[in-house]
Amino acid sequence: MVARAHTVAFQGVEARLVEVQCALSSGLPAFHVVGLPDKAVSEARERVRAAMTSMGLALPSKRITVNLSPADLPKEGSHFDLPIALALLAAMDVIPAEEADRHVTLGELSLDGSTVKVAGALPAAMAAAEADCGLICPEACGAEAAWVGACQVLATPSLLAIVNHFKGRMTLAPAQAGEVRADLPAPDLADVKGQERAKRALEIAAAGRHHTILVGEPGSGKSMLAARLPGLMPDLTPAEALETSMIQSLAGEIESGGISRRRPYRTPHHTASMAAIVGGGRRAGPGEISLAHNGVLFMDEFPEFSRQVLETLRQPVETGDVVVARANAHVRYPCRFMLVAAANPCRCGYLPDPSRACAKAPVCGQDYLGRISGPLMDRFDLRIDVAPVSVADLTGEAQGESSATVAARIAAARAAQARRFADHPGLTTNADMEGDLLDRYAAPDAEGRALMTKIAEKYRLTARGYHRILRVARTIADLAGDADVARPHVAEAASYRLAI
Repeated sequence: MVARAHTVAFQGVEARLVEVQCALSSGLPAFHVVGLPDKAVSEARERVRAAMTSMGLALPSKRITVNLSPADLPKEGSHFDLPIALALLAAMDVIPAEEADRHVTLGELSLDGSTVKVAGALPAAMAAAEADCGLICPEACGAEAAWVGACQVLATPSLLAIVNHFKGRMTLAPAQAGEVRADLPAPDLADVKGQERAKRALEIAAAGRHHTILVGEPGSGKSMLAARLPGLMPDLTPAEALETSMIQSLAGEIESGGISRRRPYRTPHHTASMAAIVGGGRRAGPGEISLAHNGVLFMDEFPEFSRQVLETLRQPVETGDVVVARANAHVRYPCRFMLVAAANPCRCGYLPDPSRACAKAPVCGQDYLGRISGPLMDRFDLRIDVAPVSVADLTGEAQGESSATVAARIAAARAAQARRFADHPGLTTNADMEGDLLDRYAAPDAEGRALMTKIAEKYRLTARGYHRILRVARTIADLAGDADVARPHVAEAASYRLAI
């Protein structure tokens, strides 16, 4: 007899169903796990053995073979413990075989039989719902998995509890979805003194999801400005929240099953490796660009990141996804984020101030910002020169608008874009426009077209640069509530593009 249970193997954000087959046969007692398991999966047999011993069950004196099908799909992670245990218990007639067969199961087992939280409960619940199955997971994962809502989730505290549930000795109540997390208030834009042009640029960037670079002396407020972005951007839509949370689930970053509606804001250090930023590692996991999906990736000290990391960003910021290719894995992660970079004008940071600049000026500035390649710099829609704040601004009262006021304008602009792209699946913001959509929605009037022609010829804009100015101009028009792109919108958009 072959008993069956089901679990999943993760390939990017996709959870692929895996059939766990268990057969008991005559021969010398042995316990083998086959089907391309990694070290953690191979060690599952010892954890399963100890967990069953804690329940007062001994393994049968037979040859136990567990096959993970399809056998050519790599199996990684400790979440195979619980499905292997259920398949074995079904083969031993301890639990009904049909119960193990109609659930997707994942979870790690402690030696005492209790279950341990694992990553990926949310994508696993999605896979279970698509297969019209229930989901069995550790108690600590139940609130997270229940967010899917399309399948029954049994969250068990131990292996013994799920056995008693199947035998009718107790009943596990279906898990309930966790609370929507109440995030701490974001810093307010009104706290920033001066920097009116930079604040205006952030408003435009947040409204249209435009990539932005801030260049200025140390202490001019670049990081402070970027930290205000979460308070300016609209909340995630339910679909975006689920999509973002699936990536966070794979990375084990969902706490207490709560899902946040605030857009991600990731701030990796400039010493981060390429695998940490783009994704990869032994299990080809998601990187910072994927964890920032639908949100903001803020990279401070941008030229200090390794050249390899910077150049790897070029494709993801254009396509909105990244493929992590390894010898044993080839996975795709979504990464539609807004890149916000900050940089000093040179290594010492005081290039614009002759009294404090080093002796290598201005060559030091050219060398320092030259670490950012031309093709990568061409992908920034807005380039902002952040000047030092004057003493008069620092000592005076803060007079700028609050984040709530600016966020209301941004929300109205985003709503206009949602209506505009309602018939274009996959498009949500002006930054996503290309091809005929640019001609249809971002083409300026006659005066604006004449200005764009002069700018393109004088500054020898690339096709990418030309189109990015039009996208920003469309966003500026949306913020103003204007149906058409006019010369003032084009002029302001070009001023940000040509600032650095």
